[in-house]
Amino acid sequence: MAYLWDQRTRSMARNSHHEGSGPSQRQLRVGELIRRTLSGVLARGDVHDPELNVMSITVGEVRTSPDLKIATVYVMPLGGGGREEAIDALKRNKGELRRALGKDLTLKYAPDLRFVIDETFDRMDETREMLSRAEVRRDIEAPGNEAPGNEALRDDG
Repeated sequence: MAYLWDQRTRSMARNSHHEGSGPSQRQLRVGELIRRTLSGVLARGDVHDPELNVMSITVGEVRTSPDLKIATVYVMPLGGGGREEAIDALKRNKGELRRALGKDLTLKYAPDLRFVIDETFDRMDETREMLSRAEVRRDIEAPGNEAPGNEALRDDG
């Protein structure tokens, strides 16, 4: 009987408000706050590194760990060029960026920042190119090529 009680207690200790494997609402909210703050700091040139201040860097997304102590920042330099230089400059100034976050955000800990290139734009271009190919467009536009369950959306008169 003690085993059953122990299992129930352990499962109740977990976060019962968050189901699934995706990020929690708090992770999403904090990630967006970090994204906005970093975007502002980089846009204003608040970092004391002339090489970084010359670059125009887009912060596309920030994903945080469940304990909010690590933030992975997805960035892309304007035009897509100079990716490695941008990552190197951001890594060099990680401490200053982290201090700016700590000053602007009301978090218990300023998260450790990890910078990676945002591949979203590249994937969008690849998808757009694929959908514009003649054979793919022919398959998409073929009559009777509907997704299952969409019969109710069709207007047959």
